[in-house]
Amino acid sequence: MTVSVRIPTILRTYTGGESEVSAQGDTLAAVLDDLDNSYAGIKGRILDESGTLRRFVNVYVGNDDVRFLDELATPTPDGVQISVIPAVAGG
Repeated sequence: MTVSVRIPTILRTYTGGESEVSAQGDTLAAVLDDLDNSYAGIKGRILDESGTLRRFVNVYVGNDDVRFLDELATPTPDGVQISVIPAVAGG
């Protein structure tokens, strides 16, 4: 399955400045593995040391937050857009 992944500004140093890249995989975990093969180190900015999504990183498959789906086991159908969105805080 080929998907497109929207990359936030803060992670574009890993993708050579690209805001959107392609990746392969039938689940979010497989897509992140493929993404890391092409852009070494990016997966470590999305997942924590235990291999789960970092607390302040939101990931959407289509319009759905994966935390309300199957997290890393969320299916990624061919052509779907995945968005990686860092949480914003302020006061």
